[in-house]
Order: sequence, then C-alpha cells, then structure tokens
Amino acid sequence: MLLANFNAARQRSRDAQRKSDLRNLQTALRLYYNDNVGYPTSNGGYEIVGCGSKAARIACPWATAWTTTEGQTYMTRLPKDPQAIDYRYIQTDSDNFILTACLENKSDDKGISDTSGWCTSSWVYQVKP
Repeated sequence: MLLANFNAARQRSRDAQRKSDLRNLQTALRLYYNDNVGYPTSNGGYEIVGCGSKAARIACPWATAWTTTEGQTYMTRLPKDPQAIDYRYIQTDSDNFILTACLENKSDDKGISDTSGWCTSSWVYQVKP
C-alpha cells in the first residue's frame, strides 16, 4: 500500500511539472505572437517552428533554446517531459495553437480523454491561447 501511494505521489508530481511547463510555454508563445503577429507554425514532429531567421524559420527541438537569429530569446530552454515523452505543439491557424502533455494520473481533474492513441494513459492536459 505504501509503495502504491509513493508511486501515485510521483505521478502527480510529474503531472504538475507538465502543467507548469505548458503554462510557461504558453507565455512564451504569447510573446512570439506579439512580435510576429501570429503563432509559430508546427511540423510533423509536433515541434515549434520558430527558431532561426524570420525568412526561414526552423524547428526548435524540445530541451533546446528557443531563439531567433534576430536576437530574440523566447525561452532559454524549451521544456522536456519528465518521462522523456515529447510535448506536442500544433498551430491550428496563425491565431491559435494546442499544446498537449500526456498525464499519468487518470483522475486529474484538469485532464481530458486522448482519442488519438498517442498517450498510453489515454489522459492528456491541453493549453490553448
């Protein structure tokens, strides 16, 4: 019983980190939006395409700096999931995006069902503008 409680506490702690990561990323995305009159695009790997030069943006891999050649730093290090499951970023249009993290705790009241099959727990947390 004690081990189950300990594991559940660790899951809740990792889920709290995931939610905090996405909220911080949401703030950085708003800064990018203000500077560029739109959110960055996404690629097939669910990464933010917002690094490099304005003329030729490239993907910003998770756990690296989000910087541009114009001198803007939006995050010194993009967050990385505590269990090394990449977060997902999808730009739905220039004014909207969806950030998604896989949650371990299926009873988290901030979570929603994952119908894509990506998350093994079938429970995700999402952030939008």
